[in-house]
Amino acid sequence: MPHAILMPKPGQMTEECTVIAWHKREGDHVAKGDVLFEIETDKSAMEVEAFDEGVLLRIVAQEGDTVPVNQVCAWVGQPGEAIPETPEPAVPVEAAAPAVEAAEGAVEGAAAGAVGGTAPPATAPVTAAMSPATAAARAPVETGARMRISPRASRAAADAGIDPRTISGSGPEGRITEKDVLAAIAAIAAVAAGAAVAARAVAAPGAAPRAVPRSAPIPAVPVEGEEEPRPLSRMRRVIADRLTASWTTSPHFTVTVGVDVSRLLALRSELKAAGTNLTVTDFVLAATAQTLAEFPDVNSRTDGASVWRRRRVHLGLAVSLPGGLVVPVVRDADRLTIAELHDRAADLAGRARDGTLTPDEMTGSTFTVSNLGMFGVEEFSAIINPGESAILAVAAAMPTVVAIGDGMAVRSIMKLTLSADHRQVDGEVAARFLGSLRRRLEVPGAFRSEVQLG
Repeated sequence: MPHAILMPKPGQMTEECTVIAWHKREGDHVAKGDVLFEIETDKSAMEVEAFDEGVLLRIVAQEGDTVPVNQVCAWVGQPGEAIPETPEPAVPVEAAAPAVEAAEGAVEGAAAGAVGGTAPPATAPVTAAMSPATAAARAPVETGARMRISPRASRAAADAGIDPRTISGSGPEGRITEKDVLAAIAAIAAVAAGAAVAARAVAAPGAAPRAVPRSAPIPAVPVEGEEEPRPLSRMRRVIADRLTASWTTSPHFTVTVGVDVSRLLALRSELKAAGTNLTVTDFVLAATAQTLAEFPDVNSRTDGASVWRRRRVHLGLAVSLPGGLVVPVVRDADRLTIAELHDRAADLAGRARDGTLTPDEMTGSTFTVSNLGMFGVEEFSAIINPGESAILAVAAAMPTVVAIGDGMAVRSIMKLTLSADHRQVDGEVAARFLGSLRRRLEVPGAFRSEVQLG
């Protein structure tokens, strides 16, 4: 009996992956442990191995296809065995259709209101300014008809709120491709923009502007020199979804302190001369880990109804990539020496840039540190990583004139900003946390002892 090769679920938040390369072809012999194909998640790439021995009978998911997790990608079995019918991925057309209706109605209503004075209901069947794809939505759809659509096209249609039943497929046997969906999106955007321009052109001078319902999307007017729209990458969509959810559900507040890191920088130079090359980020991570162990509330999380306290400190380190941002996790950071923490953080950051991190290495953080000091940023605040209660933003160490006793001196001052979830962390707790962190960085004697100098 043939064995199905399913799209794995590399991480808890992963819902789909893209097939980027097949290492076997149909008809090739497959042994247990052989690498069948490579996949790309929103943050990393990984290999998928075979768990059964036999022949690769059929490849279902082609290179470039985006496939939901646990969906069949291929079949392995003995030559000549019958392969079960693989169902097409389900498309949430019931959810997409009302959104398309509402958006079209809002645009049509605005244009009609400007011309005739009274707007029809949002769902009125006005077809004068519709694209062919939009007009097709008014036609009845045969119940139970099987729709052929690629997973990537299905995702693009769902993201844009377009009913894929309204799109004519250009692929084999009428299969809807991502190119077809993007063309439909462009056509609808052009219609919406044209309606908005027409409405402004014919509006009576001095007429009061019509109110736009909050739920209605505001069509963007094309600007001269603007490039054709392109969909966000999977990584950027994940970042957008997660940070929007964090910003809108967690009541953020920020607290900033200035830290005199002059002695810390002097120690760093001394260590470097002795052959121990630690970075400012290493010192910040080590001090943060120890401070989190002192303030478990900052290391916990809440959903507004319950609190999950964490006994272990797993530090997330924000790493910028060309396509977005990933957060590898240094586990049990408070139990590591600064040298061990340096090695672990450097390894994770390097493999993050190479795209070879595993999903487990990017999940489970209890607190995140984001450092933009190497770019000369003087001060900034960050958005809390979902599942955490706070995030630390680290700026550059800037030469600053400060008062010392009755005199003045130039010191290296680094701004630290804590963004915290007010449901779990109060202002006093945030202030005491930063005060304790500042003391560790301003009096770096513990670091000197840790590396056995002096």
